Amino acid sequence: MTAPEGPLVVGVDSSTQSTKALVVDCATGDVVARGQSPHTVTGTGGARESDPEQWWQALSEALQQCGAAAGRAKAIAVGGQQHGLVTLDTAGRPVRPAMLWNDVRSAPQSERLIGQLGADTWAERTGSLPGPAMTVTKWAWLLENEPDAARATAAVRLPHDYLTERLTGRGTTDRGDASGTGWWATRTQAYDEEILRLAGLSPALLPEVVDPSKAAGSVRRVPGLPLAPGIAVAPGTGDNAAAALGLGLRPGRPVLSLGTSGTVYAVSQRRPVDPSGTVSGFADARGDWLPLACTLNCTLAVDRIAALLHLDRDAVEPGGDSVMLPFLGGERTPHLPHAAGLLYGLRHDTTGGQLLQAAYDGAVYALLDALDRVLDEDAAPDEPLLLIGGGAQGTAWRETVRRLSGRPVKVPLAKELVAIGAAAQAAGLLLGEDPIAVARRWDTARGPRYAPLPPDEPALQRISTTLSDAGSLLRREEHRG
Repeated sequence: MTAPEGPLVVGVDSSTQSTKALVVDCATGDVVARGQSPHTVTGTGGARESDPEQWWQALSEALQQCGAAAGRAKAIAVGGQQHGLVTLDTAGRPVRPAMLWNDVRSAPQSERLIGQLGADTWAERTGSLPGPAMTVTKWAWLLENEPDAARATAAVRLPHDYLTERLTGRGTTDRGDASGTGWWATRTQAYDEEILRLAGLSPALLPEVVDPSKAAGSVRRVPGLPLAPGIAVAPGTGDNAAAALGLGLRPGRPVLSLGTSGTVYAVSQRRPVDPSGTVSGFADARGDWLPLACTLNCTLAVDRIAALLHLDRDAVEPGGDSVMLPFLGGERTPHLPHAAGLLYGLRHDTTGGQLLQAAYDGAVYALLDALDRVLDEDAAPDEPLLLIGGGAQGTAWRETVRRLSGRPVKVPLAKELVAIGAAAQAAGLLLGEDPIAVARRWDTARGPRYAPLPPDEPALQRISTTLSDAGSLLRREEHRG
């Protein structure tokens, strides 16, 4: 391994399933060391929870795996899974396991909060509707279902906030992650006091929102933590905003991220407002906006279908008229938090490979359906889709996106873009640069480009018709849920 050309920084991705840490050369963007440690997610039905303490243990282990390079780093930033509700007592210990972004138990509270303030008002103030993923609905659920835990809570944090606070000892967050709570207003770029009263949450429990160009603090002396005390800690941000930094994303360029969840987003200089709830009007981690649509069911759901069929995940076959809506864990886009999966159009000659392809089609369709709402009206229609996430490495995912979107597709060679984006933020803080400029200098979006294919209109029409015709059945599943 060649010697670094510039100072080293650490970028962290604390995701649903694991924590990854990268030590990156500020000058070149080269990853000089890496580490990873898994998380455990528990819960049945609509519940999805993790112990925040294991995130800290995983971060410590991932940094240990980076060896001496971690100790030479001059700054660090944490990117983390969005929306999760972390409740801490007066000693800073978790009151209960964190409710994760894909915990849909707060669907009734979501409906109540939207009804109390009105969809138009929610969207105009916060840019989004408070769906079950949003932290505000999870806090409302906690108040109603575990009032003792709510009363014991002295601080409310997001997952990335929790890790940043463990590093610095200060309660901070950033505008990108705060915009996914439901109680931070994009209109005013401040906590909304009326929404907090509606949710029954004191603003005294919330972290300070740090300016994107400022430090959240410095690393404390922590036994066993292989970081030099006193190095700078950047504000960090949510995972999608971190990936946007990691790509050096410019306005109008769409990203389709294929992971446990699926997301489609683009940087915008216009504050997004969507009272339909399809698009979440998030802030980015700099000073612009990050309109985003998200599905709960993406790679994990399709992998589950492949396992049920005893097929490799790329063993798809063309043909057939089957439609599969793989809503195995409820769904966010469309808003069906208690829906189950649906299969329609089986024939005697339907093959397992065709069913697997139908699962891919159903997962990709929901994201592409939201693409036009995510992009500004003046965005170029032939701009390549940047395909990222674990699914971007799969041939079946890439070819399905090409076949259904009709757009060119580009797959960046850079992996672990959330951690790379966190590293770019740390480097920007250390060097006094815009993290987007840092990421572009690192050329993180470099990768093969695939020419567009004619959109598969019959497949798109089959899925659209089935989704429309199945509305009553899906609503019945919602009622049962």
